[in-house]
Formats: sequence, C-alpha cells, structure tokens
Amino acid sequence: MTPGEQIKAILTEVEKLNRRKDAVYEELLENIAGYGVKLVDFRKIGNKESEYLEWYFDQEIAPLISPSIVGKRQPFPFLRNREIYAVAVLEKKNGKEKLGIIPCSSGVFPRLIQIPGEEGTYMLAEELILHFVPKIFSGYFVKSKSLLRVTRNADIDADALYDEDLDYREFMAEMIKKRKRLAPVRLELSRDLEGDIVDTLCDYLEVKKEYVFRNNTPLELSFLFQFQDILRQKPELFFEKRIPQKSSQFKSGESVLAQIREKDKLLSYPFESMKPFLEMLSEAANDESVVSIKMTLYRVAKHSKIVESLIEAAENGKDVLVLVELKARFDEENNIEWSRRLEEAGCQVIYGLGGYKVHSKLCLITRRNEGKTEYYTQIGTGNYNEKTARLYTDLSLMTADQEIGQEAAGVFQALAMGEVVESTKELLVAPKCLQNRVIAMIEDEIAKAKNGEEAYIGIKINSLTDKKIIDKFIEASQAGVKIDLIVRGICCLVPGVEGATENIRVISIVGRFLEHSRIYIFGKGEQEKIYIASADYMTRNTLRRVEVAAPVHDRDLKLQLREMFITMLSDNQQARQMLSDGNYIRIQETDTPLNSQEYFYQQAYDRNTGNQEGVVK
Repeated sequence: MTPGEQIKAILTEVEKLNRRKDAVYEELLENIAGYGVKLVDFRKIGNKESEYLEWYFDQEIAPLISPSIVGKRQPFPFLRNREIYAVAVLEKKNGKEKLGIIPCSSGVFPRLIQIPGEEGTYMLAEELILHFVPKIFSGYFVKSKSLLRVTRNADIDADALYDEDLDYREFMAEMIKKRKRLAPVRLELSRDLEGDIVDTLCDYLEVKKEYVFRNNTPLELSFLFQFQDILRQKPELFFEKRIPQKSSQFKSGESVLAQIREKDKLLSYPFESMKPFLEMLSEAANDESVVSIKMTLYRVAKHSKIVESLIEAAENGKDVLVLVELKARFDEENNIEWSRRLEEAGCQVIYGLGGYKVHSKLCLITRRNEGKTEYYTQIGTGNYNEKTARLYTDLSLMTADQEIGQEAAGVFQALAMGEVVESTKELLVAPKCLQNRVIAMIEDEIAKAKNGEEAYIGIKINSLTDKKIIDKFIEASQAGVKIDLIVRGICCLVPGVEGATENIRVISIVGRFLEHSRIYIFGKGEQEKIYIASADYMTRNTLRRVEVAAPVHDRDLKLQLREMFITMLSDNQQARQMLSDGNYIRIQETDTPLNSQEYFYQQAYDRNTGNQEGVVK
C-alpha cells in the first residue's frame, strides 16, 4: 500500500472501532446503573434538577468560561490538543451566521457534576455548558450546536531538526512546546452539524472531511476512572487485590550485592516486588567500595526512588553516568525534568545517540574489592518504573558474571562516545549485533533439524514485524524446526500455512496485566540458550534502537524461565491462537482452567506465605 492507501484503510477501520467503542460504552453504563451510578443529560432529569443545574451553571461555571465569536476582528481560536470545546452556529437578526466557541476543559470546575437529591447521578460539565449555550450567546439564535475535540499530530523528528550547536535538552524542551501546536489529524463531534458548518470547521482547522468522526460517547472518557473510585466499595466489580511479593531468592537483612555475587537472581514483575533492585541501588549508593553506577533511563516514574538513589550516589562521591532518553514519546517532559535534577546532583547525563533511541534497560555497578574490579549488572525487559512494575509483566536479571559486566561497560563506553557497539560475545546489542545474532541462532536450529536432531525455538515478544527474522522463521519451519511464538500485539507472520509455516504456533495473551517481558529460547537440553531482552522483533528495535538481550546461564533461572514459557503456552483463559487465515480464536478450556498470570501470582504467594485466603488455587 502507498501511504495514502494505508491512511484510507485506517480511516475505515477507525470508524468501525468507534462503533465498537460506542457499543461497549453503552453496555458499561447499563451495567453500572444497576450499582447506583448514572450519567444523565437534560432529557433524563426533572424540572427541580434542571433549576438547580441552571443555578449551578450561573454561579459556578459561567464566570469561569471564556466564549468567543469568530469574526473579522476575532479569528478562529487555537484549539488545544484533545481538549473539549462547545461550538455553536449563531444567527443574527439580519440572517448572518457566526461561529461561537467555548472551551469546556478549564480544570477549574469539576468534570462530573452531582445531581442533588439523586445519589450516584451525574452530568458532565461540557454537556451542561452545551445546554446553556443560548444563555452564553444571548444576542443570537442558536441554529445548531455540538461538542468537538481536535487530536493533533504528536510526531516530532528531533534528529532531523537538531543542530549540533544547540543544547540538546533545551532543544527537546522547545520541540515539546511545538508539538502542542502541530497540525490536527482528527476532528470529533458529539452531535450532527450541517455539512457546510463541518466544511467551515475543516477549513479553519485545515482538516479533510474524511478525518471528521461523529461519536455517540463522550469525547473524553477519563471520568470513568472517577466512577471506578465511586464504585470501589463494590468488591465484586473489581479484580481481587494482588500485591507483588518478596522474592524468595533474596534473604532479608543481608547485602543484596553479596547475594548476587553468590548466585544470579531473577525478578518477575508484577508477581514479585521490585524492592530487591531498589535495595541494590541504595546499597551501591552508600557502599564505599562502589566506584561507579551507570544506567539507561527510558521511562521512569514521576516520583522515582531509582533516580533518588542515583542522586544519592552522586552526592556520596560516586561516578554516576545516566543516559536519559529524551525521545521517549510522551515521557519527554518528565525525562527532561529528571535529567536536570540528576545534573544538579553531579551526575554525568547523556542524551542518547543521533538516529537511534536508547531503549535498553541496563544498569552497571562497578566495585573495587581488594584491588580487583567487580561488576554487578542488571538487565531488564521493562522500564525502571515503580508504577509500571505493578502493571506490566517484566523480568529483571541481576548477575555478577564478569564477562557480562565487561560487555555492559563496553555498551556504556560506546554510548558516552556517541557510538554503537560493533561486536559482542555474551550480550546481544542492537543495532549492530542483535538481529544478526538472532538469525544465526535460528540457522543453528535449522542445521540441527536438517541433521535429524531435535530443533526448537520459543519466543515471547510484544510484536513481530522484522521481515528478515520472519523469513528465517519460515525457512526454519520448512526445515522442520518447531517454533512457539507468544506475541501479544502485532504479528506479521501467519502460522499454519502448508509448505511454509505449518511448524509455527502463534498465541497472544491479553489479561489483567500488560504482557511486556521478552524471552528468547533457542534449542533444547544441554544446547538450550535462553535470553531475556528489551527488544521486540521489529525493525525499529533490531536496527534503529540500542537494545540489550542478556543470556541466562544459571540452571535454576533457566528452568524457571522455561517453566514460565510452557505455562504461558498452556494458558486457556487469556490466550488467543492465530489461525492460518490471520484471525484469532480464544483457546478453549480443556479439563483444567489455567490463567497464567494468576498462576504466577499464586506461585509468588506460595513461596512466601503459603496459600492465602482469596488467592486462586
């Protein structure tokens, strides 16, 4: 498809998705109405409530809004990205028409307005404003009105515009400001307007008419989180509470670094707590023998204990190098602020590479012990973010393997020099030595299959779009290699095609927690190789980002990962299997229901506290 053909096809699908969203929303509201929570408009309330709402509008909202009328002396106002506005077609006594615009997302008045005398019944502030548009524009006849919302382009190509003479962080800060004013790519309306009015809005916003969508739901749905809070006392509406458990691999009260030196450790989020990693950083920050901490940061929490430990380390005289990726989309402002605080504390802060995003999750602690250098390396599949560690499934390997530590040091040295790693032995490091190494390992399995040996590949990733790797998977399938793929999202390989992919199985697990961990398995038995990684098999990851995959050498940890992978393949509650036509079907429950996420939580509970009341057996 050409870009134009793609966009045309996307618009058709967006329309379908909008209708599905409308249906799901209506079903949701019908269901929660049975629990005493309702959203109403003026058609669903009586005179007494209408009188109160008019009083509320006059006293609490009208003084705080800033209406405008588009005319020769007042141009069409700038509409902020994804904020709600009321638009009205106004007619003067002489028959001339004008447009009235009212911002509805001030943040000064509440979005949900309680209807008095009817507990659990609410109206949206924008609907209240839209209803009283005639009061706002009292000198006009209101011919038609609607709520509208504009979505603006968020794509900024910082590398293409960056000038080497500029301060990169300040340049990015300016780019983020510019993003807020980028061109509109979608216009949403809550009501039908006459065609010529829509044409006028499109002209003002420079949007084509096919990018206009009519919604039957509120234009912005975050108020549903408030409904969630209101209904919190109804436990039957919520998942059972799950608390990340203390890892049984660590002993309380003992040095984390010493325990890692004794044996490699693996944390599995959100089933296990991130606390051992946080304790490792805090210990390193205060250990007199630690000389440096180096770390990549892609997305961090707004209140980050991780960054606080790095700041503490710098203040304690450690050499702290932090690569803060300022191009982490929609986290740029948070990362800019953290980078400033890190620099103020004395950390050396670098900002990634030209042309590449640094997406790796890598932390290296260097310690001098009795004249010898010791490396402690942590490699993860997910961000250093305490919040998402409770919501995403991720893995965190902590090792004192000195070869891995040396290669991690090489990664940071290359990043500090503005370069990429050219070759590695232990780690797989994109963009130069991940895709080619993965293909080489697939070729090893092909060779085994051709020699009549057992050959196997098991991969868990978020997306599969890298054509070179896909082609190699097809070649492996044709050679008789058995391949299991757990791909949560986009998968451009279709399994079960005779003569091509009949030895490939593809499943997707979508559950309570976002499946985010990446596991690569090549071979079986003594020849088995297992990696955890930050990289999906997408060209953007394998060739256009700095990514790191680490081998897992410890036999116990390899067994743990293998069993996790087999459990996910056996999931019959959250898993869907892709058919040879590209469609997915839910995997049918057999004798025993298995929800892999609940199973892993149960394991974590059992290892620490035994079976707890309410935990799924």
